[in-house]
Formats: sequence, C-alpha cells, structure tokens
Amino acid sequence: MEPSKPIEKEIVEHYSSYDESRRLKDGFGRLEFERTRELITRYLPPAPAVILDVGGAAGDYSFYLAGLGHRVHLVDIVPRHIEIARQRAAEPGTPQLAEMKTGDARNIDYSDNFADVILMAGPLYHLIDREDRLKALREANRVLKPGGILFAIAITRYAGGNYGIIRSFIFDNDYMRMTEDELETGIRKNPLACLKTFGSAYFHHPDDLRDELITAGFIHRETLGIMGTAWLVPDLDLVWRDGEKREKIIKTARLLEKEPVLSPRLLAVGEKARSYSKI
Repeated sequence: MEPSKPIEKEIVEHYSSYDESRRLKDGFGRLEFERTRELITRYLPPAPAVILDVGGAAGDYSFYLAGLGHRVHLVDIVPRHIEIARQRAAEPGTPQLAEMKTGDARNIDYSDNFADVILMAGPLYHLIDREDRLKALREANRVLKPGGILFAIAITRYAGGNYGIIRSFIFDNDYMRMTEDELETGIRKNPLACLKTFGSAYFHHPDDLRDELITAGFIHRETLGIMGTAWLVPDLDLVWRDGEKREKIIKTARLLEKEPVLSPRLLAVGEKARSYSKI
C-alpha cells in the first residue's frame, strides 16, 4: 500500500491546479464570501488593527480587510497563492498588505502577542489530525495579544451528505460509503474525481470546533453558521444576480446563523484570555 502524502504536500499539489479565488465568485462561494465578511466585521476592533490571515490563499479576505484600514499579514502554505497575491497587490487601486509570505498554520512565524485578530479560514479542515489542528490553534493563541480575537472557519460534518442529496450523488455507492465514513469519523479521504476537491479533509460538528478552541486555551464566544441552508436555493448562480432575491438569500442565512449545524461552513469566534496581575 502506497504511504499517504504529508498533508502539506497534498495541499500544495491540490492548489497548484485549483483556483480558490474563483470558487468565491460562484453562487455558493459568493454567499460564503459575503456572509463571512459580514460576520467577522461584527467583532473587528477599530482600524488600524494588526490582522493575520493564516491560510488565506491568494488574499481575498486580506485585501478586503486592508481596504477597511487594517494592517494585514497574509500567510499561506502554497507558494502559488502568495505569488498571485503579490500580482494582485501590484494592480492600481488595490489595498496594500503589510506582508505576504509562505508559512504553516502549525508554526506561525510571528512573535508572541503580535496580532489583534487572526483569521484562520482553511487550515482547520485541511488538517485531518486533531493534534495538528490543536497545534495550529495554540499557535494562534500564542501570536494573539491578550483579548485578541480568532475567527476559525470549518466545514460542517454534514456538508458532504447534504451536497450529495442536491446533486443526487447519494445514489452512487462510492459516494455513500464516503459519506458514511465522514459522518462517523469526520474525515474525508479519497473523494470521487468528479468532486474536484482536496483528497483529505476534516469536517467538524459545531461542538467539536468549540471544544478544540477551548482545549487550545481560547474563550469560546460563539459558533455561527455562515450560510445556513440558504445555499440550497435552486440556480443560486442565476438568482444571485437579482439584487432583491440576493438580499433575501442573505437574510435567510442571517436568520439561521444561530443553528450552525445547518450550514456547510462554520465560523467559531474565540478570544485569547486576558492576564491580570495579582494585587
């Protein structure tokens, strides 16, 4: 049996041919991008805050946050993503980032108490081993200032099953076996080629995500569903172009955010504990 690839190699290989920024421009991705920005701005401190976008791909969220006046550092394990971000930064009128560099969420190359905010959108579902996820979260805790905020994004445990329903993949025996494994273990391995997704992933239950943040030393503020079931609207790409209908889709996602298990994407908000000196 061929040994499995190191997870970092698998991630780099996947994104060498897959455009993550393009994903955020289709109906599902647009809704995810819109709602994620909406949710994180609820907790952002006043600008200019120091923000690390860890696992931020080519910087879609980084450039958005920089446009709000924050000092943003983009870190991603895929060199191609950083190259694309640098190309984007060179375009006229693009908000400028403080830094763009390759790096691993499990070993964040910044000093203790450096950042006011960390956005971790990606590493937690790429790291299938719990100890790796905890290592990434503990690194985020180390790098944050006391009282700093972590936004941790994860894929929901039931995302694959729900996707299989709307695409009729549940009638495929291989897909059903994969879904059964995901529901039992949270781990996706060897997905069907037609899915064009990464080979290994971890899908969280909201309780798992909360417990991982607490284990890593965070105060868990809340876990929200980014999209609810609003992503199930038929012909979402087409409907999204209608401004009135788009607002109703977003409103529906807001109404369902307190039931995070319904959403294919979770956003957990953690706070680094403040230290108090004894009197």
